[in-house]
This record gives sequence, structure tokens and C-alpha cells, in this order.
Amino acid sequence: MKSHFKADLSKEKQLIPLLDHYYKTCLKHSSFERITDLKLQKAGVDLILTDHRNNKEYYVDEKAQLDYVNESLPTFAFELFYRKNRKIREGWFLDATKKTHFYALVTSIFSDEKDTFTSCNITFVNREKLMVHLSQRGLTQKFLREISMVHKNLHGKMELKEIHPKKEGYLFFSTQNKAEKPINLILKLDFLERIGVAKRLV
Repeated sequence: MKSHFKADLSKEKQLIPLLDHYYKTCLKHSSFERITDLKLQKAGVDLILTDHRNNKEYYVDEKAQLDYVNESLPTFAFELFYRKNRKIREGWFLDATKKTHFYALVTSIFSDEKDTFTSCNITFVNREKLMVHLSQRGLTQKFLREISMVHKNLHGKMELKEIHPKKEGYLFFSTQNKAEKPINLILKLDFLERIGVAKRLV
């Protein structure tokens, strides 16, 4: 598990130059500061974006599909729960201690023969707007917590009546094939854009 974690960290570091290139190129009215402070990173802050039009700062948490390099998935997994030291803990999407304003979802990550990352997509998601939209559908944080705990030993896909499983999303329980046994809310990227909570940067 530790070696896998270290490998992920190494991949994340290799991805940073490409992400920074896209931010510099595409964020016309903003500047960004990459955060190295571990306390802030644990609070869900990888970048601080400053919008010079209103001089406001926004905290951005980068989430990259590094398990799926050279693949294009139409979905993204929002972590609700995971297990550590035999205890069930809240994942980054439900964790109220996170300071995150926006998620930068990094998908369709491609690399060349030398394992250098060459391209990716970045979708910015407004965390609060997404939470509000899901709540209006009946998928409140309380509901997501309760349904996850009731079915915590389930493995595989679970459809929800509140969202269309093929066009919008579903729950997925990885209780048998992953050490942390994550419970994720899987959402379609185009659904996030369609409901006005996300915007493709690149």
C-alpha cells in the first residue's frame, strides 16, 4: 500500500508542470500560487487562485485520474468514505473540514513512451454549487452518509432514483478490490457542465 501511495505522489509531482502550463495559458484573468504547506494541503488546498477582476482568492483542490493514464473516462469519482486503520472515515467530498472552493478534476491524462505527461483535460467544479444542486435533488450530505453506511459492505454499482444512472451518476462501492474500500459518488463530467456547476478549462 505504501509503495502504491509513493508511486501516486511521484506521478502527481510529474503532472504538476503540465497543469501549471495550462493554468498560465488558460487563466486569463487569474494568477495562481501552488501550496506546499502540508496543513493547507490536508485542508483541501493545492492552489490558491486570485481573480484579478474582483481580487478574490479561491482555494482549489486538484484531483487527478492517475490510475487511468492514456484513457478517457466520461466520469469522475467523488469520494464519500474510505477505510483506514479499520475505521471508516469521511472522504474528501463529505469532509466539512476541507476549505476547498473548487475542484480541478484532471482527466484524459496522456503520456508518451518516456512516461512524460503530454496532455490532459482540466474541469473546474464549484464545490458549493454542486452540493446545493445535489441537495435539491434529494442527495443531501446526510442522505449520502446514511445510504453509504447502510450499504457499506456492498460491492459494485448502486443506482439512485435521484439521478439518472446512464446520463448523470450513481454510487460505487469498492469493498473487495481496493485496500481503502472507498465508497464513491460517480458523476458524469458532461452532467456537471450541463447543470452549471463545472467548466472545462482545457
